[in-house]
Amino acid sequence: MDPVRNPYAPGAGQRPPELAGRDTELSAFDVVLERIAHGRPERSLVLTGLRGVGKTVLLNHLRSAAIARGWGTGKIEARPDQSLRRPVSSALHMALRELGPRHGNAEAVADVLGVVKAFAQYQPADAKLRDRWQPGIDAPAATGRADTGDMEIDLVELLSDAAGVAADTGSGIALFIDEMQDVQPDDVSAICAACHELSQQGAPLIVVGAGLPHLPAVLSASKSYSERLFRYLRIDRLDRPAADRALVGPAGREDVEFTPGALDALYAAADGYPYFVQAYGKVTWDVAATSPITEDDVAVAAPAAEAELAVGFFGSRYDRATPAEREYMHAMADLGGPAGSAVSTSDVAVSLGRKPASLSPARDSLIKKGLVYSAERGQIAFTVPHFGRYLLRQPD
Repeated sequence: MDPVRNPYAPGAGQRPPELAGRDTELSAFDVVLERIAHGRPERSLVLTGLRGVGKTVLLNHLRSAAIARGWGTGKIEARPDQSLRRPVSSALHMALRELGPRHGNAEAVADVLGVVKAFAQYQPADAKLRDRWQPGIDAPAATGRADTGDMEIDLVELLSDAAGVAADTGSGIALFIDEMQDVQPDDVSAICAACHELSQQGAPLIVVGAGLPHLPAVLSASKSYSERLFRYLRIDRLDRPAADRALVGPAGREDVEFTPGALDALYAAADGYPYFVQAYGKVTWDVAATSPITEDDVAVAAPAAEAELAVGFFGSRYDRATPAEREYMHAMADLGGPAGSAVSTSDVAVSLGRKPASLSPARDSLIKKGLVYSAERGQIAFTVPHFGRYLLRQPD
């Protein structure tokens, strides 16, 4: 098989050649865009799921759908050590630049850009000179708008003004936030307050977030009404027909087929997780001599695919953990088994012969690093599918 023609694309946020199994989410977003276009109120969206289920891919696809409808868009990736002021400013600047040429009043657009600049440039009095930032906005910073220093007040004013520009053009603005669980607590509260205000106004601006399974709990801890503020879509692994379509569709366009046994073996190996589907599909293509690709080809490819995942997908995350954190994760794997089931934090403490309180620093650090999440009160689980299986093969 020609490796140059290999259609499969495992990668962080890299769109697969066949976006299979996401019709429900795409249709839901189309309804949101259509309702807003007709002046009807609609909730912002939040996508949740484990690593490797394609949240970022879907987020990018939703953004493309918004752009195709003439919306202004901007995207950011949250980081736990970064305020949202700069990234949100850059994202809104991009969205307004997309809408600006269609607006009939260049001065009005410039006024809103001035608000974006004021929001971006705000610094507390004790900020160091090296922390000061000049956004590339060719408009004077506004005064008395989105510059109080209170993130909640400023973000509400900023997004309201940006939504006004979108309304004038008969379109909308969509702000996409990846890794939303890493947004700082004060900024989470501000996002919720802004979305609440925009929803009440019927303003054409929505936030589309993506994050790990505990993101709804993060939002709820910030604002009690967040459960009614967002529409939550759980992104899970692909069912068998969708996983087969993700493999068969791209191969068919290259005049290559799979035997039923090969598809059985690939689904068993990948377990329906989109990243794994691409990873196993890519290596299997490369080792296959000719079409159709057979179960024997999958058997030959599986060790090589697992070795690549062990280094790039699992190993890179494991290497970020400290010895104490690795000890905690190995205990989780022993209790949860190869399936990586959620386990009780008290059971982890018993397994390690420690008091639960003494393990809190390791657990909290693993949560901050995005390696585990609190599935529910007193429960902990891996954010990465098959991570338990990987750990059971590693020395403690």
